[in-house]
Amino acid sequence: MKTYYNPEDLKKFGKIGEFQKELADKFFSYYGEVFKEGALTEREKSLIALAVSHAIQCPYCIDAYSVDTLEKGCDEEEMMEAVHVAAAIRGGASLVHGVQMMNKVKEVSM
Repeated sequence: MKTYYNPEDLKKFGKIGEFQKELADKFFSYYGEVFKEGALTEREKSLIALAVSHAIQCPYCIDAYSVDTLEKGCDEEEMMEAVHVAAAIRGGASLVHGVQMMNKVKEVSM
């Protein structure tokens, strides 16, 4: 079955500069700096990336950061907890926007 998502394309990510090298170089430079140890450990940043990957539903990122978090010593329980954090924030964000709907309904109903 053919899908838009091809796991083999993840290996081609480094080649995105083929059509715009200058911007790709800037992106990869920035990306590399972001994931260096700083106030957060590389391990913590990887868990954040895994959670964000699920929130934005990027299959390439999910693949990459599932492997990366394992390589950085995270276990399955920590990884799933990070996914649940992303799900809770994503769900909460949808629900809090319900206030906007409530405000509009009250405005129109008056």
